[in-house]
Amino acid sequence: MHDFPLLVNITVALIAAVVGGLLARLVRLPTMVGYLLGGIVIGPFTPGYVSDMSTIKQLADLGIVFLMFGVGLHFSLQDLWMVRRIAFPGALLQMVILTPLVMLITTFLWGWSLSASLLVGLAVPLATSTVVMLRNLMDQGLLNTLPGKVTVGWLVLEDLLTVLVLVLIPAFSAHPSGSPLWQTISLALLKAVAFAAVMLLAGTHLIPGLLRWLSFTHSRELFIVATVVVTIGTAISAAAFFGVSLALGAFLAGAVINESMLSQQVEREILPFRETFTVLFFVSIGMLVNPLQMVGHIWEIFGLTAIIIAGKYALTLLFGIVFAWPARTTFVLAAGKAQIGEFSFILGETGVALGLLATAQYSVLLASAILTIILNPFLFRTLPWTEKQISKVPALWSRMNKLPVAALTDADAYHDHVVIIGYGRVGEHIIHLLGLLDVPRLVVELNVQRIQALATQHIPILYGDVASSDILSHAQVQRARAVVITIPDETASEIAVMRIRQISRGVPIIVRAVTQEGLQRLFALGATAVIQPELEGGLEIIQQTLLRLGFPNQEIREYTDRVRNDHYNIDTLTNAERHTLENIRAQKSNHD
Repeated sequence: MHDFPLLVNITVALIAAVVGGLLARLVRLPTMVGYLLGGIVIGPFTPGYVSDMSTIKQLADLGIVFLMFGVGLHFSLQDLWMVRRIAFPGALLQMVILTPLVMLITTFLWGWSLSASLLVGLAVPLATSTVVMLRNLMDQGLLNTLPGKVTVGWLVLEDLLTVLVLVLIPAFSAHPSGSPLWQTISLALLKAVAFAAVMLLAGTHLIPGLLRWLSFTHSRELFIVATVVVTIGTAISAAAFFGVSLALGAFLAGAVINESMLSQQVEREILPFRETFTVLFFVSIGMLVNPLQMVGHIWEIFGLTAIIIAGKYALTLLFGIVFAWPARTTFVLAAGKAQIGEFSFILGETGVALGLLATAQYSVLLASAILTIILNPFLFRTLPWTEKQISKVPALWSRMNKLPVAALTDADAYHDHVVIIGYGRVGEHIIHLLGLLDVPRLVVELNVQRIQALATQHIPILYGDVASSDILSHAQVQRARAVVITIPDETASEIAVMRIRQISRGVPIIVRAVTQEGLQRLFALGATAVIQPELEGGLEIIQQTLLRLGFPNQEIREYTDRVRNDHYNIDTLTNAERHTLENIRAQKSNHD
């Protein structure tokens, strides 16, 4: 055992991560929490086996490299620019307000040093966990919606600001007492700019060109090895020749590759390395935690947790009111921002390594981050309730819904039309088909680019958000032949169905669901037909399979229709479904 220290430490760390991650998923927590707890178990502050910290630390550095490389691969200036009116003032103002607040509390109430207070103060507004945020957006069916896109854009800006902080932290620690601070900071920024210039000028041609050339060799292993070499090599070169952090080098390597046509393939091939070493990074963070030390700082942990959750949540809501952001976008941002994650660990670990942050202070930051991650999914579940409560305050509600409900057509003149909410791929198909059948239709959409595309086709449009405005009254849904809701935002769809039913009890509502639970809720709210694409695809596979096996077509369609009428419940057979299956089997036997 002692002859293989590296293998033993990797194995033990991964076992701890698997066990911890599994336990976390069983109680519906992010796996990151389990990895951190697994690190605490094998750390030096708990009884039992203790992994070698120096070995795990080097593996954790690889984790930071691959984690930042992945961030760079998803970095998009276009995404950031599209949501600049919300992301820029929101992120910058949150940093300007929260950083001094945290510094005042930690310095004067808790007696922390100025460097420790500044580091934690920057981590609170900037270190929102991308992993946790994306997971919650996906779980709520919000990732591809307007609020989801704004949230991702905000995260991109935060990532950029965090990278800048990582560049400046070493400058503060290495600042000579005889030279001005601005000179040290300027030198650090100059080095970072020089490295970025080299990457943008030479790296954008050299790295994608090398990977493209290797792809022509049709050797997957060569391509994978080259990708790993580019990731680690760029990070080490950044530190060795320009004196900047490994994190910045890896981030820029990912950003350079993101601009090439090979970015998707690179992400696919690097994924196992990124996931494995990122897990080891989280385990190494957990090993730094002293549970007894955390108990001694319990009030500081609760205080910092309250600042992160309540402070970021309240500030985001306040910004939404002041800047008149769309209500749905504001609520999703407020819930998603009320946590910190992996970047706080990177900032904290960097601070500890440079002597800017004591281990006890890092334990407070880490414990607070874990608590916010655990509590964050519950905030997302309160979104419908929060929106309902705010809507009862007319002054706030009208302020947060200043998006123009601008009609690009005379909606009052419409009757016997079909209202289509959402102009995605599904909505586009329906709109085109209704046009061919000469059925009057009216489209409700919030995306400006899609509205412009519809306007060029002379299709009647209403501009507005069904989840946060009175757009449905303008759409004359009480005079419509049907309402079709194709948006992927399940919560917004539920609000739309509820409001349509308040306006009209009889109009048919055909709506798209994202989850099985959402399907049941939509039916309960009064939807006429609810389509869950994944389940519908499963029924089509069943139908095509049985047809190829020679079973009668009419009875197969009768069976699938009965499953739809039973709200896709395939766990238990109704008497009608069982009777249909018996007919199918009997007719097949007679035919044979």
